[in-house]
Amino acid sequence: MDRLKLFKILIVDDSALFRQILKEILRVRFPSIEIHEATDGETTRQIIKTSPPDLIFIDINLPRENGLILTQKIKVRYPGIVITLLTGWDLPEYREASIQSKADHFLFKGSVTQESIFALVESVLRHWENTPGDKGTNRSPQHLL
Repeated sequence: MDRLKLFKILIVDDSALFRQILKEILRVRFPSIEIHEATDGETTRQIIKTSPPDLIFIDINLPRENGLILTQKIKVRYPGIVITLLTGWDLPEYREASIQSKADHFLFKGSVTQESIFALVESVLRHWENTPGDKGTNRSPQHLL
């Protein structure tokens, strides 16, 4: 069985175009990885509850709930999920806030490249593959968000 079929990515962004572009970029290098999409915090929580991802890309500016707060909530309940915060504004205060929210990575949409996305996902995959336990079960929710 292709172990990558067990790896799940969630893209959380209110821009359908951005989600589509990121999904297409990921499909080029990782065609067998399961990829889900969400536009807001509520949908994100529903997806995490039913099919917890291993890696989440979250836009900071989301409708109704900011991505920083959403990241904090996810990290409290699911510390094993790797979260990458995305923003269109490369401001020092956003970088600091991403650290405070316990995000694992921070990407500025204006300078991120296909290669940097590949490198990030490959790094997370290496760690995931070297972590003991049954793949697909090590991120089971302990509590509801």
